[in-house]
Amino acid sequence: MPYCVVTAAAAAVAGGAHAQEEEVRIFYQRYGQGATKVLLIIGFAGTYESWGPQVKGLTGAIEPVDEEAPAGDDSGAAEGVEVCCFDNRGMGHSSVPEQKSQYTTAIMAKDALALMDHLGWRKAHVFGHSMGSMIASKLAAMAPDRVASLALLNTTGGGYQCIPKVDWHTISLACRFLRARTPEQRAILDLEVHYTKEYLEEAVGSSTRRQMLYQEYLKGLSSGGMQSRHGFEGQLNACWTHKLSTKELDRIRLAGFFVLIIHGRDDVIAQLYYARRLAEKLQPAAKLVELHGGHLVSHERPAEVNMSLMEMIKASKSNTDLEEWSNLPKKSDAGSLRKRDGDGVNYLIVTYNLLGKLHLILLFLFGVFHVILEHARTALRVLKPARVSASTL
Repeated sequence: MPYCVVTAAAAAVAGGAHAQEEEVRIFYQRYGQGATKVLLIIGFAGTYESWGPQVKGLTGAIEPVDEEAPAGDDSGAAEGVEVCCFDNRGMGHSSVPEQKSQYTTAIMAKDALALMDHLGWRKAHVFGHSMGSMIASKLAAMAPDRVASLALLNTTGGGYQCIPKVDWHTISLACRFLRARTPEQRAILDLEVHYTKEYLEEAVGSSTRRQMLYQEYLKGLSSGGMQSRHGFEGQLNACWTHKLSTKELDRIRLAGFFVLIIHGRDDVIAQLYYARRLAEKLQPAAKLVELHGGHLVSHERPAEVNMSLMEMIKASKSNTDLEEWSNLPKKSDAGSLRKRDGDGVNYLIVTYNLLGKLHLILLFLFGVFHVILEHARTALRVLKPARVSASTL
């Protein structure tokens, strides 16, 4: 199987000391052939296979390139698209480091850059989904000269922005997620998290899309196995600690490449509000596309997503002006109201930050309550006295 070995790097450990990180192997697959290079970065607990609809839409291929084939730059080849997708550290066939400190979006962005070096790609269109979009944005901020264009699907700014909107539905999903122990339980839950109910209930032949997708998810989880505890906690740490500074946002915004933000309006994981905010911060380079769909809008609306991605690739080649690319109002127009009342805006920002922290505290308390309740139930089952019949006395 094709692997990219990531150069070992110093990782912080307790007490401020440093220890060498063990060798990390990144599993990848390549599809199609051509001068246009596209790097696909998947999200939390996902594998390279999750990019199936985009691989087929961008390259027309369903089978990976022979790993013995040369992977260097083929700029002289016929016009076409070559795609590379991979398993992030902590998932699939890639290495699973044990320390949470070995999982950050910056470290994982360096994994992606190392993979580009391994492939001989000087530049690529970088597309990321969910956590993969956080990694992609870090990569773009770290090495903007390596990015031809940037697409962020179902993205947030990391940290508390990763917390879903608190309502009874998401609370129920969170409880069930904590209790999921088998591939069957996880497959049922993943469907509800990733897709809209409308999409799942669509008829497909003699069954529903839910039944069809359940079998696919179950097959994938059973063959690849559930994500390990180290991988789960590590990737969760990467999402929770992710943040783009103002300087990093400026580097992306002023780099000269197009940014495309695609989001499902019914996403219960990554809230649309944060995607809109990020798009505003990246003006005039950003274009925002909102589609009817859930967190996996790339699967639910593959034709629209693929069309938008190809439009950005073509626009990048045609040297389209950034202002022509963006579909957002100009900053001067959007900011006119803010300029009129700066004190009011500051008040709103402070209020918003406080509400965000309160949101986080409430979710944390709910999680603690759930864990205590589960332990209490277990203790009661253990301590419950056994019934003894009169005949045994």
